Amino acid sequence: VQLQASGGGLVQAGHSLRLSCAASKDTFSTYSIAWFRRAPGKEREVVAAVNWSGSSTYYADSVKGRFTISRDNAKMTAYLQMNSLKPEDTAVYYCAAKGQGVGGSVCYTEAVQYDHWGQGTLVTVSS
Repeated sequence: VQLQASGGGLVQAGHSLRLSCAASKDTFSTYSIAWFRRAPGKEREVVAAVNWSGSSTYYADSVKGRFTISRDNAKMTAYLQMNSLKPEDTAVYYCAAKGQGVGGSVCYTEAVQYDHWGQGTLVTVSS
């Protein structure tokens, strides 16, 4: 599956952005999806993950209560709604997909577990 991330940009602290991850295959609904980010000078880290159906989600502690991951399998698209953005959220954000099949509730949080990656979209939060 090919992934196309979009929605990044420059925003002021406290504002919101919504990232989208559009997939190319109609088997999108069988993939677990995650958002990762890499900030300047830092390691890549998982931000949020969702299982194939959207029934299970995972959030990094740093974004809990501010970010929401969701998916629309009919549109073959996943989203990351980011509210109350902080300067420390500045990073390149990547969406990733891992084949999961139907029925699992696990949210995968390790980058090595993911087989497919989007190109990244830059989010810059000014103070």
